[in-house]
Amino acid sequence: MNKRYELDMTTGPFLKKIFIFAIPMVLTGLLQLLYNTADVVVVGKFAGKTALAAVGSTGSLINLILNVFIGLSMGSGVMVARYIGAQDEEKIHKCTHTAMCISLCAGFFVTFVGFVFSRDLLILMNAPEDVLDKATLYLKIYFLGAPGSLLYNFGASVLRATGDTKRPLVILGLTGLVNVALNLLLVIVFHLDVAGVSIATITAQYLSAICIVWRLLRLENACRLQISKLRFHKRAFLEIVRIGLPAGIQSALFSISNVIIQSTVNSFGTVAMAGIAAGSNVDGYIFTCTNAVAQTAMNFTSQNIGAQKYENVSKVYRYCLSTAFVASAVLSIIAFFLRQPIVGLFSDEAEVIAIGADRLTLILPFYFFCSLMDVTAGQVRGMGKSVEPMVISLLGACGSRLLWVFLILPLNRTLTMLYWSYPVSWALTFVAQTCYYLYAQHRLNKKTKSRLTTSL
Repeated sequence: MNKRYELDMTTGPFLKKIFIFAIPMVLTGLLQLLYNTADVVVVGKFAGKTALAAVGSTGSLINLILNVFIGLSMGSGVMVARYIGAQDEEKIHKCTHTAMCISLCAGFFVTFVGFVFSRDLLILMNAPEDVLDKATLYLKIYFLGAPGSLLYNFGASVLRATGDTKRPLVILGLTGLVNVALNLLLVIVFHLDVAGVSIATITAQYLSAICIVWRLLRLENACRLQISKLRFHKRAFLEIVRIGLPAGIQSALFSISNVIIQSTVNSFGTVAMAGIAAGSNVDGYIFTCTNAVAQTAMNFTSQNIGAQKYENVSKVYRYCLSTAFVASAVLSIIAFFLRQPIVGLFSDEAEVIAIGADRLTLILPFYFFCSLMDVTAGQVRGMGKSVEPMVISLLGACGSRLLWVFLILPLNRTLTMLYWSYPVSWALTFVAQTCYYLYAQHRLNKKTKSRLTTSL
C-alpha cells in the first residue's frame, strides 16, 4: 500500500495524527450528509413543503433500518485495526473478506425489508395522508440503494483501519457532485419530485460502492480484496458481530427513540414536519463533524490495544474529547447566530423557517453533550467493550426520551417541550458513559502495571 496513505496510530505525536486522520473523516461525513441535504433543499425549493416534509420525515426510519448494519461495519473496522496493531496478516485478510460478505448480504436484506414495509412503517409513525404517498415512494426507491450504501461503508471502514481516510473522501467528493447534479436535473428539468431525489441518491451510492471496491482490489497489503476468496470466516464473523452488533443496536435504539419523536412531530402537522426536517439538517452537520472524532478515537484505541500499548489509550481519549468539545462548541455558536438564514436555505415559507430556528435555539447550546457522549462511546468500543455502551445508551438516551415523550410531554404538549428531550438525554448518557470509561480505564491501567511487573 502507498505509504502516504498509511498512518501508524500507536506512536506520537498523537494530536497531530488525530487531526490527520479526523479531518478527511469530517469532510467525508459532510459530503455523505450532503446526499440527504441536497434532497431536502431541492425538494423544499422546487417541489413545495409537502415534498419537503415527505423526504425530511424519512430520516429516522432510514437510520433505524440501516444503523444495525452500519454498526457491523464499525465492528469490522475495529477488528481490522486491532490486527493491524498486532501485525497479524492472516486475521486481517479474514476480517476484510468476511466484512465485505456481510455488507452484500445485509444490503440485499435491507432492500427487501425497506421496499416491502415502507408504507406500513410510515403509517405506524403517524405520517399524515398528504405526505404518505410521497414518503413511501421516496423510501422504496431509496432502499434499492442499500447494497451500494453498505458496500461503501464496510469498504471505507477497512481503509480507515489502515489509517487511510483520504481516499474515501475523494470517492464521496466525486459521487456527491453526481448526486447534486442529478437532483437538479431530475427535479427541476424532469419534474420527478421525490422520485428524482431518491434516484439521484442511489445512483451516487452505487458509484461510491464501485469506487471503494476498485480501491480495495488494488491494495498491496493484507487488506487487499480478492473476489475469489470472498467467504465468511467463522471466527472473524463472530468477532465483527461481537463488536459491531451492539454498536448497531445502540444506533438503532437512538433511531427508535427518534422514530417515536418523529411520530410525535408528525401529529403537529405538515408545517411542523417541514420545519423540524430543515432544522435537524443543521445540527446534523455538527454531529457529523464530531462523530468523525469519535471514530478516530475508536480506531486509534483499537490499534493501540492490538499493539498492547495500553499506556496510549488515555492520551487518545483526552485529545479526542478535547477536540470534539471545541469543534462542537465553535460550530454550535456559529449555527446559533445564523440559524434563521441557514434554515431559510431549505424553505422560503416563514412558518417553516420559524419552527426550524426555534428548534435550533434550544438544542444548540447543549449540543456539546451529544459530541462528548459519542466520543466516549467510541473510545470504549475501541477498547473492545461494545455491549456496555449499548446498554448505557438504552437506559440513558432511549429510556429517558421515551419517558419524556409519554410522561413529561403530556403536561405541556408543545414542540419546545418535545425539544428538551434531546439535551436531557445527551447529558444523562454522557455522564453514564464517562463513569463506565473510567472503570474500564482503571482495569486497563492495572493490566499495564501487571505486564510491566512481569517484564521486570
